[in-house]
Formats: sequence, structure tokens, C-alpha cells
Amino acid sequence: MAILTILGLVLLKLSLNVLHPRQWALQQTVTDAYMTYERAYAQRVPFETITSNASPWPVYPNTVQTTVELGRLPGNRPINGTVYRSRSADPGNLDMSGTAATNPAGMTVWRLQSVVTYQIGGRQYIKSRTVVRTQ
Repeated sequence: MAILTILGLVLLKLSLNVLHPRQWALQQTVTDAYMTYERAYAQRVPFETITSNASPWPVYPNTVQTTVELGRLPGNRPINGTVYRSRSADPGNLDMSGTAATNPAGMTVWRLQSVVTYQIGGRQYIKSRTVVRTQ
């Protein structure tokens, strides 16, 4: 009976060791999917909204901080995180320090950055996506 108990505990421990990497991969997939949403959101917002004072991405170094649910793990456990958004203008923009010689097309370029931080199992993770928008 003792040998069967020890064998059962060893097999249980081995099965838990197999599940841990799968959970980590699942967590990464869920957070990558949320970052894909952030990228799509940055690409679909009208350029006039991006450059306005009410933009979801304030001018760097200012940031907007939003708490979001990134997804759910098995057992209906939520993965919560914080999204920080900011934007920065290209230095060659005509309204910045650019000139007609450095920017002959007269393009306006903004970098929209979204950074998400989340914590799982006592460890903190950070992911970011940057979208370049031009007009």
C-alpha cells in the first residue's frame, strides 16, 4: 500500500510539471491577443482623434492608465492588467522642428504606444506595442 501511495504521488507531481508550461503558454497567448486588440484600436482611430486634446494617447511624457481584463484562465480566473498609452510626434513633422527640406511631402507622423503590465504568480510581466500613424 505504501509503494502504491508513493507511486501515485510521484505520478501526480509529474502530471503537474507537465501542466505548468502549458498554463504559461496559455497566459502568453491571452495577453498577446489583448495586445493585438490594442494595435487594431490604434490603427482604426481617426487621425483627427489622435491629434486632438481628447486623444486616448496623450502626448509623451503624459500617459493614460486604464485597468483592463486581459482574458480568463481555466477555472474562470481573470487576468487583469494595466494599460498605459502615450503618443510621440516625429521630430521631422512640419509643426515640430521639421522643414520643407527635411519633410518635402508634408507628412505628419505619430507613434502610438500601448504598454500593458500584468502580474501572474507573483511575477510581473510587461508587453508593449507601437503603431506608427501617418497623414
